[in-house]
Amino acid sequence: MNSLSGQFFSPERSQLPARTAHDAALQFEPAVRAFAINDHRLQFELSLSTVTAIWFRVGSRSLLAWGLRGKSFHADNVPEWTRFVDDLARRPEAALHSLRGPWVLLYVAAEAGGELLFATDRAATRSPCFARLPDRLVFGLTARDVSRRDPRLQELRPQAVFDYLYFHVIPSPGTVFANVERLAPGEFVHMTGTDVQRRRYWEPQYVESKEARQTRDGGTQLLRLLQASVAGELESGKVGAFLSGGTDSSTIAGMLGRATGEPAHTYSIGFNAAGFDEMEYARIAARHFGTRHHEFYVTPDDLVRSMPEVAAAYDQPFGNSSALPSLFCARLAKADGVTKILGGDGGDELFGGNTRYAKQKVFEAYGGLPHWIRGGIAEPLLLRAEGTRHIPVVKKGRSYVEQAKVTMPGRLQTYNLLARIGIERIFLPEFLAAIDPGEPLAQQTAYYDRCVAPALVNRMLHFDWKFTLADNDLPKVVGMCDLAGVHVGFPMLSEDLVEFANGLPHSWKVKRLRLCYFFKETLRDFLPREIIEKKKHGFGLPFGLWLVKHRGLQELANNGLQSLRKRGIVRPDFFDELLEPHLAQHPSYYGELVWTLTMLELWFEAHAPNYRFG
Repeated sequence: MNSLSGQFFSPERSQLPARTAHDAALQFEPAVRAFAINDHRLQFELSLSTVTAIWFRVGSRSLLAWGLRGKSFHADNVPEWTRFVDDLARRPEAALHSLRGPWVLLYVAAEAGGELLFATDRAATRSPCFARLPDRLVFGLTARDVSRRDPRLQELRPQAVFDYLYFHVIPSPGTVFANVERLAPGEFVHMTGTDVQRRRYWEPQYVESKEARQTRDGGTQLLRLLQASVAGELESGKVGAFLSGGTDSSTIAGMLGRATGEPAHTYSIGFNAAGFDEMEYARIAARHFGTRHHEFYVTPDDLVRSMPEVAAAYDQPFGNSSALPSLFCARLAKADGVTKILGGDGGDELFGGNTRYAKQKVFEAYGGLPHWIRGGIAEPLLLRAEGTRHIPVVKKGRSYVEQAKVTMPGRLQTYNLLARIGIERIFLPEFLAAIDPGEPLAQQTAYYDRCVAPALVNRMLHFDWKFTLADNDLPKVVGMCDLAGVHVGFPMLSEDLVEFANGLPHSWKVKRLRLCYFFKETLRDFLPREIIEKKKHGFGLPFGLWLVKHRGLQELANNGLQSLRKRGIVRPDFFDELLEPHLAQHPSYYGELVWTLTMLELWFEAHAPNYRFG
């Protein structure tokens, strides 16, 4: 696993001796995997497995970075490294904006009162963390790396536990630790003296000009950018690709073959469960591109063995159940000798591939109806007429109007299980009194409203860039590839491809109700027809279906929920209600909540076994 933890002492409080800029000569370490520094104001430890760091020092200025790309950052280009360090000191936003690739960067200048800059890339592929203490700034690659530096940073945050069960992850800027913060996409923390600020150097910008470029020219450019983005991920060693059978992963697999000039190595996961297995589409793509294809079928026994390991691997509770398939797929690739595997993550958030985008367009249409139809006909008939409530057509219309009247982004949470069941039925009153149930929606609304683009689709893409991609999908894949010991790359997140996609007309992303319209039309002659026309799926996990039938999973979940009863968070009687009537009637729907609760307890057992609220 990868770990970086350290601290930078504020000069006014530190008892460590200061140095001048001439006390140290140039030092350059181009490939660092283990490192420790105790250098007057700066102390840190570094231990990396699936990334390689570069350590550069001139005088009292130090730069630790990994993932930086481009001709300027070759190991032997010391003058360019020197110029970059100077740029970070003079104009940090511009210097960070110029970077390419999935990177994390730590810059420290110990002269003139002291300065520290800690930053992550535009997608927060790795979202580093920090904490402010009276005498120093503590930083780390993960929240756990930070918390272990000081006992004052190990207190858990009840609001984060609620947020986890609401989102299934804990979104930035918060973490499960009360005083540890996480960087969001395109963000950095800047400390000068004792002043610590969070700042942004980039966020998605959308061009909604009606003067669209010609479709043919745009399609040619997209194909060129896709191939260049995949080629940019190649490195020494064997490179493979995840292959779910969807448009994005199939495109990456095909482009990998083009970039290398030989059949790509592809890896897929299947499930022996109706409605969940997508292996046939992966096989279609593999045959179409002539890949060297590898498959693994996940079983309930695999889950029983791996759930505790996966829960413990994350620095905070993480409930995306697709993490398990990602781990097995990464291990399949690792066993085949792959040193780096490519994922298609990010394509949906660029080109409009999520079913939510079309669904919300349907609800948004309601607001465009004349007021006399909405207020004079639809709502009196559907919402207030008691005698028509149980007529099937009216019931559906009622549900439509009720959801359409909810403003975005709150409408995205219409089916959130906490809201559907009712938080008073789930949580103990003492726990509810200590948290703000409205905080998750307030956080979503604040980020949604930051997007100035008027088009609904672009505003949702902006929203998903953080909440779906950076907070959820990337930690899922990166965390599991780290656990498997294989590097991972995301060609869809290349800066050129992101800027190109964000400049497309919004109607090219979702045309009427057709998802990924421009992307699919461009790839129509490249991808198999079955994949162009298939419905969106992904690495879904049939946990609920397996849970009601598999004794080992039942024992694991029951033991976890029994232990969670004692932590003062969830009402003890709710567990019985969840496992009996709810799960038996709707295993896939309520199985999701059993999963998140079980993974929460497994995380507690691994990292905070004595935790109890109150």
